[in-house]
Amino acid sequence: MLERQPASGLSLRGRTVPAFIAIEGPIGVGKTTLARKIAETFEYDLLLEEAEMNPFLERFYQNREQTALATQLFFLFQRVQKITDIKQRDMFESTRVTDFILEKDPLFARVNLEPAEYALYDKVYEKMHVEAPTPDLVIYLQANPERLLERIGKRGIDAEQSIDRSYLEQLNEVYSEFFLYYDAAPLLIVNANDIDLAESDRDYEQLVDYMLNIKKGRHYFNPTFFS
Repeated sequence: MLERQPASGLSLRGRTVPAFIAIEGPIGVGKTTLARKIAETFEYDLLLEEAEMNPFLERFYQNREQTALATQLFFLFQRVQKITDIKQRDMFESTRVTDFILEKDPLFARVNLEPAEYALYDKVYEKMHVEAPTPDLVIYLQANPERLLERIGKRGIDAEQSIDRSYLEQLNEVYSEFFLYYDAAPLLIVNANDIDLAESDRDYEQLVDYMLNIKKGRHYFNPTFFS
């Protein structure tokens, strides 16, 4: 935990900021937006998943079965490389926010791959797996499929427009199951249905203000209680 005055007008009031924050959640929920805003507010290094770099992703959304394994393995290689880069740089000498955790990779594999493909993926994952640094705080953003579809449509990325409700339901299910038992780091679960992290400074500052009170354990942020 670090004491740092944010670049924005948000007051820390003597509180400390987690040195390594990881943000997770399904596509369209706003995790990259939140990561960017936290990085700007606290002048943190920003490490993004960069899904747009995956050359198989557009074809995957159009035909999941045909390119699922290639898409999944590309993401695995990419995420492992990013974690390796973190480890090569001294984590204790820098502050960082990311929009992924490595442990989420098998979640997507379970949804996307057929049994034989998953068996192959699992062997590769075990061979490539690196011990990722543990975040000081994990923020899990969750929203219902209707809200996710609305946000995916609003941001207008062509490759994502073929994503359907059933796929988002599957993602929500595996994320919920994973974080139900997650205890590797302090966890903040955020109901992101009715907050606009991209446009509303008030929503963002309320969330960060709540985040700064977390030292350990599991916590829930529901904006309806803060209106």
